Amino acid sequence: MKEAHTVPKKVIIHWFRRDLRLDDNRGLDWALAEASKIDAVVLPLFIFDRDILSRLEDPDDARVTFIRETLESMNEVLSKDASGIFCLIGECASIWKQLVSKDSSPLPRDRFHIVAVSCNHDYEPAARARDAAVEKILKANRILFQSFKDQVIFEKSEVTKDDGKPYTVFTPYSKKWLARLDAQLLGGEQVLTERKSASRFSTLIRVANGEPLCIVPSYDKIGFSRNKKINFPTKKIKLADLSNYASLRDLPFQDATSRIGLHLRFGTVSIRNLVAVARHTSAHVWLNELIWREFFMQILWNFPSVVEYAFRPAYDQISWRNNETEFEAWCTGTTGYPLVDAGMRELNATGFMHNRVRMVAGSFLVKHLLIDWRWGEAYFARKLLDFELSSNNGNWQWVAGSGCDAAPYFRIFNPELQLRRFDPKMEYVRRWVPEYGTKDYPSPIVDHKQARARVLSAYAVVANKS
Repeated sequence: MKEAHTVPKKVIIHWFRRDLRLDDNRGLDWALAEASKIDAVVLPLFIFDRDILSRLEDPDDARVTFIRETLESMNEVLSKDASGIFCLIGECASIWKQLVSKDSSPLPRDRFHIVAVSCNHDYEPAARARDAAVEKILKANRILFQSFKDQVIFEKSEVTKDDGKPYTVFTPYSKKWLARLDAQLLGGEQVLTERKSASRFSTLIRVANGEPLCIVPSYDKIGFSRNKKINFPTKKIKLADLSNYASLRDLPFQDATSRIGLHLRFGTVSIRNLVAVARHTSAHVWLNELIWREFFMQILWNFPSVVEYAFRPAYDQISWRNNETEFEAWCTGTTGYPLVDAGMRELNATGFMHNRVRMVAGSFLVKHLLIDWRWGEAYFARKLLDFELSSNNGNWQWVAGSGCDAAPYFRIFNPELQLRRFDPKMEYVRRWVPEYGTKDYPSPIVDHKQARARVLSAYAVVANKS
């Protein structure tokens, strides 16, 4: 009598990347719906990508802690359906080759047959190259690869000038963005509250008793340690913050911003939800900040060279001083300019810096110290919890005067005037620079007037060429 063979169950993998949430997730929603149509199961997957992890300098990088804690929270939800997120560690292309292999797959291939993979678009150049490589592997194995727009309202070239060319100035872009919003929309004002459907995850893969399929790996296995110093901001929006945002957002001593950037970066909130909240509360200024995020994303998509070069090529000819001692003073918040120092110390301690202070600190590095904006960009990329390549690059090129729609090169923030205007009682400064006003606080490392004359001279050489 012949032994009966069990036909492997069809599997759709949803590959989580920058969309670490179970609610209002376009790629995951497609996978769940498609699985019910074709009698398949959905396997949620997250890859701790060695290519990304190897570029992180700090062994306790707080973003790794945030990702791991988020995955554990998601698993707590999925465990109610006897499911969870399958986590792997390694280089992406190698892992996908293993997953589709008959011999070395970490999935029991006698039980599971992968038929499709879903994910959500990522627009950064390295991510685009990664996804192209993975898609090639999947197609070679006759596996459908489906990617969706999820982290933005409008992507790529969806908002363009009438001639089809990309916008490089924010104001007309934002007007077109807003004009198109109602026509698009959102799929949702209804996403203001999370959906709690018991049957929604009915097509998720079920984990057998004792099967270590969906355990989040330890910090040791990932190669990092847990960051115990930084407290992560909540993803819940305080309506009071939005109502006061326009009037208080420039005051660093006020806790008046949403600090939602971290959650946008890793997709623990839905952008559609946030835009719906902004519209319902008439938080127009806050909505404008969300539009700035998408403006910089479409700049990165249409002009990927900005990752390494100035948007205005002439500005790559500036003769930077790049004094390493002064750069270290800037990094550690010991420049002798209290608003700059307070901002840098806040960044180093919390992974966050108030946006007004980011502009002042960035301008100080580039204009006062004549240090290449790319040095500052890299340091912010290392330290910011909400680091996003497009926004970080766009804002650094803005303060340097080298980007699209940038501040003119002769606009130089005076950090002393900025302090008097935005922290008049020194509340923010004294919170982060307690030795200010004592002999322990350093003298300014550069004179404002002299630094201003020096940078204007350096920029004037290239300004007429731009």
